[in-house]
Amino acid sequence: MLTIERLSKTYKTGDTALSEVSLTVPKGQIMGLIGPSGAGKSTLIRCINRLVQPTAGRILLSDMDIVSLGKSDLRRQRRRIGMIFQEYALVERLTVMENVLSGRLGYVPFWRSFLRKYPASDIQRAYQLLDRVGLMEHADKRADALSGGQRQRVGIARALAQDPELLLVDEPTASLDPKTSRQIMRLLTEICVERGLPAIVNIHDVPLAQQFMQRIVGLRAGRVVFDGSPDLLTEDALTTIYGEEDWNAMRNGDTEQAEAEADARDRLAALVR
Repeated sequence: MLTIERLSKTYKTGDTALSEVSLTVPKGQIMGLIGPSGAGKSTLIRCINRLVQPTAGRILLSDMDIVSLGKSDLRRQRRRIGMIFQEYALVERLTVMENVLSGRLGYVPFWRSFLRKYPASDIQRAYQLLDRVGLMEHADKRADALSGGQRQRVGIARALAQDPELLLVDEPTASLDPKTSRQIMRLLTEICVERGLPAIVNIHDVPLAQQFMQRIVGLRAGRVVFDGSPDLLTEDALTTIYGEEDWNAMRNGDTEQAEAEADARDRLAALVR
């Protein structure tokens, strides 16, 4: 279980990104984090794994306070936190298999990782994960030969290779088309349910969050302004999170834009053929 207590982050410029955020994410819960740009969503995720150092507050993962850890202890604790990035963060020149195995770097001696001599059990596990995310036949391909959706699947498999107790996902669909976005979100949620794995997903697509998340937390100006189930995310709640907007028109506009993008891709594919 993850518990966040009165977490705050103020930068040297004086800008406050987070202000006394308190949340509990129980085992197996998939929580969507939504809010306008600058609301503090990415900062919150990065504070949890200490890519950003919080100014105040506590972050407890199974009763271990991550905020108070020194460098060596922090390296060990980060193995328990899987991270999936918006821009995939793969090593492009390495193969899919090698990228997945990099999730084991925190568990193997330096010489093994340097020589890429991973234990047979890690290699077997990596093949199982590639099979689960639907990439078994791409194991020996270089990462830069993959599509965006395939790269995100590699990122998911790499995070799972850590055997994490918590999954942090930072805008996993921001660079993907609508169909691939749904496929990735469906895969993420299925895996979390299978493993009883808690996850925090920073997601800008509100309809997608409503479709796949078990719980939604809305941030605005670094504060929690909504915390509830997707069906409670009414127009009033959305206005509290994002400000005044014609939400029906926006939803219709999103649908029309998605259809236009799909049509444009089909026309381009026809021209290429």
